[in-house]
Amino acid sequence: MTGTFVNAGAILAGALVGLAAGKHLPERLKTTVMQGLGLSVILIGLQMALSGKESLAAIGCLLSGAVTGEFLRIEQGVERVGEWLKARTGSDSSTFVQGFVSASILYLTGAMMIVGCIQDGTVGDTRTLYIKSLLDGVASVALASTLGAGVAFSALSVLLVQGAVTLLASHLDFLRQPAVLSAVTATGGLVILGIGINLMNMARIRIGNFLPALFYAIAWAAFFAG
Repeated sequence: MTGTFVNAGAILAGALVGLAAGKHLPERLKTTVMQGLGLSVILIGLQMALSGKESLAAIGCLLSGAVTGEFLRIEQGVERVGEWLKARTGSDSSTFVQGFVSASILYLTGAMMIVGCIQDGTVGDTRTLYIKSLLDGVASVALASTLGAGVAFSALSVLLVQGAVTLLASHLDFLRQPAVLSAVTATGGLVILGIGINLMNMARIRIGNFLPALFYAIAWAAFFAG
């Protein structure tokens, strides 16, 4: 769990720096920073999505996940958590929930999280999660400066979800198979691409409803690509 604690701490620290910096940025500059961040996330998502060899499988997993997520109304559930946190903290930020949802999904979608959790949980190797912590911390500075305090609370999401995966790591060693990592990376890239589109205000995509796609990607790779 050491790697997860460091990761959550880095996100929180980065968000606090971003909040402090954001107070001194004019709205025009915040808009430009948000657009630049959106473009960067889109690039990361595209690179991840195109890294996989089974594009059709990734698309199938994404669509299946979307249907499942809409049925379960996952996005609404995540937003309710964000609204509850907003009410508890007394924040008046109009982007609090967007910051919480976007940051939480961004930090918990990707092969680095899975590999890092398995390494930490099985042999105590925290190197991958330390690298992820550095990347997430830097991203938190940029996100929090534009989206506000909701980004800081994504550290709780990382602590709970990533921590749970780490504790279960001894039973999840099969996730280290190249086919599984490739499928998760490609499908996760499409989800992250959606986050970038939201940050650019190009559309309003209910990203949370696509999260089941990652489980479909794992299942597909485990049963058909292995």
